[in-house]
Order: sequence, then C-alpha cells, then structure tokens
Amino acid sequence: MKNIITIMSKEFTRFFTDKRMVLMTILPAIMIYAVYSLMGTLMLNAFSPDEYASRVFAVNKPASILQVAQAAGIDIQNIDASEVEATKEKIVNKEADLIMIFPADFDSQVEVFDLQTATGPAPNIEMFFFSTEPNSASAYHQMTALLDAYEASLINKFDVNRGIENADLATVEDVTANIISMMMPMLLFIFLFSGCMGLALESITGEKERGTLATLLVSPLKRSELAVGKILSLAALSFVSGSVTAIATVLALPNLMGAAEDEMVDVGIYSVTDYTLLAIIILTVLLVMVAMVSIVSAYSKTLKEAGQATMPLMVIVMLVGVSGMFGSGAPTEPIFYIIPLYGSVQAMSGIFSLDYSTLNILIACAGNIVYACLGGFVLTKMFNSEKIMFPR
Repeated sequence: MKNIITIMSKEFTRFFTDKRMVLMTILPAIMIYAVYSLMGTLMLNAFSPDEYASRVFAVNKPASILQVAQAAGIDIQNIDASEVEATKEKIVNKEADLIMIFPADFDSQVEVFDLQTATGPAPNIEMFFFSTEPNSASAYHQMTALLDAYEASLINKFDVNRGIENADLATVEDVTANIISMMMPMLLFIFLFSGCMGLALESITGEKERGTLATLLVSPLKRSELAVGKILSLAALSFVSGSVTAIATVLALPNLMGAAEDEMVDVGIYSVTDYTLLAIIILTVLLVMVAMVSIVSAYSKTLKEAGQATMPLMVIVMLVGVSGMFGSGAPTEPIFYIIPLYGSVQAMSGIFSLDYSTLNILIACAGNIVYACLGGFVLTKMFNSEKIMFPR
C-alpha cells in the first residue's frame, strides 16, 4: 500500500508542478464557458423579437386582413396594381419585404364561398418575398401564419385550450432535467475520456519513451503496485480535469439556453445526494477509462503511436455517450447497468433526469470497479512482459 501511495504522490507532483498541464486542464473549461455563453447570446439575439417593422405592401387590401395584421403589429401599406412590378424590384433590392395581391372583392368572395357547394376555386392571395433576406422571409412566414389562422377562424367549429394560458404541465425543473440529461452524459464522457487520455499517454507511454518507466520496472516495486498506483492517480487527476470542464459547462448552460431571459433552465434542481451519486459513478467509470487507455499506452512504443491507437477508443466512448440522448429515459432493468461504459451513461442520464434507482447506480459502480480490476490485472501482466515494456 505504501508503494501505491508513493506512485500516486509522484503522479500528483508531476501534474501539479507542470504549469502547462495545469493550464491545459483549466483552458478547455474557460473556452467552453466562453463559447457556450457566446452561442447563447447570439441565439437569443437571433430569435428574440426586435423593433424592426416589416415593410409589407398589398394590392386591394381588405379590411378583414388589415384588422388581423394590425392586431399582430404589422402595418400593411396599400398600393395600386400598377406598382406591383416596382415593389417586387424593391423586395429584390431589400427596400421592401413582402407584397400581397388580393382579389378586388376578397371579403365578399370569402363571405359567400362555401366549400361544400363551390363550383370554382377559393379566393386566392398571391404573395411574393425574397427567401435569402431574413426580414423578407420572416414577414412572409408571419403573414402566412396569420392568414392560416384567419382562414381557420372562418369555419370555427371547436377551439383548443381557449382561455388556458399554460397547458404545459412540465415545470422548470422538468424542462431543466430533460435538457441536461440529454446533453451532459455525452459531454461528460467526452471530457472525462479526453482528460484521462492526455494524462495516461504522458504518464505511461511518455515515461516509457523517455526511459523513466524502465527505472521503476527494475526497482523492487511490485508491478501490480505500479499498475494500481498509476490507475488510481490518473483516475483522480482525470476526475479533476473532467470536473472542471463539466462545472464550466453546467454554469454556461443557462446562458446557452437563454435562461437569463426566460428562466427556462434552473441548474440548482439537484440535491447533495444526486451530486454524490454522480461523483461516485464518474470516479468509477474513470477507473475503467484509465485502465483502457493505460493498456493501449503500455503496448505503444511512442506517444504518436499511442495517440493513434486511442482514437478507436475515443470513437467508442463518443458513440456510447451519444446513446444517452436517445430512448425514453434511463432503463429500469439492472442488467443494462452491468454493460461497460453504457451502464455508466445510463446511470448519469437517470441522475440528471431525476428519475433513477439507487440500486442501479450502485450496480453500475460495482461493475466499473470489477472492470477496472480486470484492466489493472491486464496492465500488471503487460508490465511483467519484457517484450512489451522493452521492445526492440
């Protein structure tokens, strides 16, 4: 046990005394927070209503449509039929947004038109806009929606939710849990694996390439103690790296989702128990990830070779992480939580969605410990192999 602690102390000292490694741990978190916050601000500005007044023109502007448009805050200017082509040119030149051409007696035709007995086509409205101009496209879609609603009101036979201001029974907590449970398991898996990949490659392949690992291997230190010390220390350091990035992501989520304006995301919905279970599942799955990367690192001769060899593992981790975004929530059957990596993703998804079984979480953690022990056993065998550790 003393030797294991010595190995872990050596790894911690190497990490925290290397300014570059510490900076590379903090920098991604800062960048993620800045990028997510910027994305949220840009999306909020793009989809929030502004003071722009659509420039809409109409031929034979009917009183009924004028009333509907005014209720929506749209001012329609009436023009003559002789001005249609000139107005189209204005739309192309971005000096106007939309032109509508109504039949001369539109309201009368609508009033007498009966779908059951009609012998001819219904009154037709021609609309012209410029699809690549955002203001023009917005005016077109807005007027189309208003006209569709007006048409539906003419044959109103029933209403839906009349007088009900909020038919959505989901609370802010429900919305937050749904959003975070879809995003965070995937992001956490990527952050955690990226962190342990960088640390494990440097700790094992880097030392192997520089010859410092050989010094440890020829010392009285047991190879099993070296393997366990490496895995535990790298898992702890990866936890620090992944946690910093994950915290930055959680803090940036309200900005990303525009919660500063509509308060649709509340990241304070999780209890101490939730965070404790999450920390346990993260620590145990990190043991598995570190064991996987350590085995690849021990087999590789150079850092370049190790980096290439871990790419398939990264793809697998990403695919497993994405699985948390699909389905109807975390499964309830314990058997799913025994599956390596996948069980941890589902456990995280359940915690974030506030719909989980503590037993299933513990099963996933126990499975991770078993798989990490198997990885440590394999790594010990590799450390005992002169052919692998001292390749020619």
